[in-house]
Amino acid sequence: MTKARGSRPRSRMRLVAPMTCLLLGSTIPANAQQTTLDVLSFLLTNRTIITGDFDRDAQAAAATRDTFATFLLQELSTLPVSSSSGGFTYRLDPTIGTVIRSSDSFGPFYTERSLTAGRNRASFGIGYQSTLYNSIDGRDLNDGTLVSTAAILRGQAEPFDIETVSLDVRTDTMTVTGNYGVTDRIDVGVAIPFVRVSLHGERFDTYRGQSFLQATGSAAASGFGDFVTRAKYNVYREGASGLALGAEVRFPTGDEENLLGSGELSFTPRLIGSAEGRTVGFHGEVSYTLHGDTDALGYGAAVTVAAAPRFTLIGELFGRRVEGLGRLESVTSAHPRLAGVDTIRLTGIEGTTNRLVAIGGFKWNVTGTWLLTANVLHPLTEAGLNASWVPSVTFDYSFGG
Repeated sequence: MTKARGSRPRSRMRLVAPMTCLLLGSTIPANAQQTTLDVLSFLLTNRTIITGDFDRDAQAAAATRDTFATFLLQELSTLPVSSSSGGFTYRLDPTIGTVIRSSDSFGPFYTERSLTAGRNRASFGIGYQSTLYNSIDGRDLNDGTLVSTAAILRGQAEPFDIETVSLDVRTDTMTVTGNYGVTDRIDVGVAIPFVRVSLHGERFDTYRGQSFLQATGSAAASGFGDFVTRAKYNVYREGASGLALGAEVRFPTGDEENLLGSGELSFTPRLIGSAEGRTVGFHGEVSYTLHGDTDALGYGAAVTVAAAPRFTLIGELFGRRVEGLGRLESVTSAHPRLAGVDTIRLTGIEGTTNRLVAIGGFKWNVTGTWLLTANVLHPLTEAGLNASWVPSVTFDYSFGG
């Protein structure tokens, strides 16, 4: 843990008589340059309000840090990967004895469809997604209103001493994907993400309207995230509609200390269904991720519209119900030594988290079998770590025969 350096005098009186002298002259702007997790811990544990219960302070700060880190790791470790079959799907037409396109649609973004790519058909893609997080469990991360600790006189509406944290957290992810049709009904694929995480934060103590900078911290890390392998088997097919079974394994290749990866192996089986006509298609999937203490039920639904021979419009809903992810909560307790004074602490508690996002965009066949995909993601729930809008762009190329 980085220790604070330097000192800055305070000219104020606290309501903590015996211990005031221990803290006078100790407001400390500090810098931490360690792992991302170290900096996050530093910003959330550098407290100066005298609560009279150091152990409870430490437990609350650690729980807040762990919940925040888990939220971010969950975002990265469940980062949706573009649907495995790619934009172009093929099948053998026995009536004419040649391979033809299975569908005029290029398919959904992240929700799987039942169609497979076709025997010996391969595709690869490069995608980029940028996420600037601005809220956590409905609390703003950036505007300095995230209360970490506060002291309040019982019966009063506002605390007289309050510590707040502001955090700027951004992730940039480039993902390379590959998919291969082993048979007309079996696809296998991989996804390799490269992730950059940057974090900057400040912690302020505001005593009766006067603010003092306590600490600043910055960290940036980049490297491989968690590798993904997956497979899909088309169980039933009628035209472009049908049913399929899928499975995905994520390997803990990302650096957990720098919040680049989950640190745990996960396995996700899927049930996939599609009902697709000449122009409009409906796709859905249900999955369950086995991932340490945070097992998750996932579900997705998508509508695709082949608006033109080389252009498909897509709308999706994607959700997760995560067990054991927890949430942040402000807990109030009486000061053990000062009558009429309560302490407010931000802490993490266990619980089930429900997430739902909406995704909209298009797929455009630029030329040949090159496909440009562009979409934007928007959260519909406040739980967890959220960004208002998350843009993504991908280039795919299909080849083989």
